Amino acid sequence: MAYRALTEQEAVEYVKEIPGLFSEGAELTSHEIGDGNLNLVFDIQEPATGKSVIVKQALPFARVVGESWPLTIDRARIESEALRIQHKYVPDLVPQVYHFDGELALTVMENVGDHIIMRKGLIEGKRYPLFAKQIGRFLAQTLFFTSDLGAHPYDKKALVGTFINPELCKITEDLVFTDPYENAPTNDFNPLIRREVEAIWNNRPLKLEIAKLKYDFLTRSEALLHGDLHTGSIFITENSFKAIDPEFAYYGPIGFDIGAVIANLLLNYAGQHGLQKDQGEREAYREYLLETVEDVWNEFVSQFVQLWHKHAKERSAHVEGLWQSYVKRLIQDTAGFAGCKILRRVIGLAGVADLNAIEDDQTRAEAERLALSIGEALILGRGGIDESTDITDIVRTVTERYYQEATTV
Repeated sequence: MAYRALTEQEAVEYVKEIPGLFSEGAELTSHEIGDGNLNLVFDIQEPATGKSVIVKQALPFARVVGESWPLTIDRARIESEALRIQHKYVPDLVPQVYHFDGELALTVMENVGDHIIMRKGLIEGKRYPLFAKQIGRFLAQTLFFTSDLGAHPYDKKALVGTFINPELCKITEDLVFTDPYENAPTNDFNPLIRREVEAIWNNRPLKLEIAKLKYDFLTRSEALLHGDLHTGSIFITENSFKAIDPEFAYYGPIGFDIGAVIANLLLNYAGQHGLQKDQGEREAYREYLLETVEDVWNEFVSQFVQLWHKHAKERSAHVEGLWQSYVKRLIQDTAGFAGCKILRRVIGLAGVADLNAIEDDQTRAEAERLALSIGEALILGRGGIDESTDITDIVRTVTERYYQEATTV
């Protein structure tokens, strides 16, 4: 079947032809629910039984911009294969893939409709007591077993080739590491923070550190990354967790995925300035977010190091002192990448609802300035970070200074 974008009814007819998915003659409903930047997403339901699936189809352009931004549909293959690999290591934390069609660039997968997007939950002030353990296990398992530490060298190198993802990597290279730090046409920021944005454009030490981080992103093929692991790519309940949308998957530096998770927790932290009006509630929720940042790192590194000691295939991995050196570099990478992801979401294309949901422009600008200060401090201070508490100490220090300066203006 030649490629074409499906309608809701065509999506129904398509899944009816997949053996074993629904019973013969099933009455199905279809709703296009995609609210992301790139794809069509159909929710296919059988009301009589409650059974449902998701059909996700890649469009040949970036949906957030339109047909003026053409984009490869091979990203559907990348996503499907990444989900299958992740499901192999953490089957309870990733939707199951039932079917993939390369011609139509679509994947049929498990529907986790009883979950909500984590970003929405955080904006509403919800707490997720199991999240740190779940994301820590997801990161440790998927990153370790696809790296040179946990994979046979032949298998790892074959996977690097499988996940060459140049077009979507270029989006990250531009939107995370390049455009926000110069007067690029893709930038989209609140005019009230223009002075702070221009200061970043002229901050030579900051731009040097970002350039170093970009070079690491370009050259270090450490493990199979999700590639876009933000709180909008996580479905969650109080008890359950599902990582979705790994179409940006490629082989890159491990700290990039961990940094993306931490960045999005900190974007919500900054957004609390306008999301929560009660000061006591705001401070309590911010403490919860910072505790979660610490727990995410600590859970990841604990499980990752355990896997290292039990399963490392690379002989040099057992040289005394290597794992400690590796982990120290990794947390510094994590902090730097987190800072870049924060700055990018404030300045560049496709911001985050944690900030954009703040209705008053001036209040939103205040939250955005705090986010920019946190992102800069993480990038410039990453060389002095040894523990997760060093990250949260930076955030607390920046926040305290920010409000002190605000009261003296």
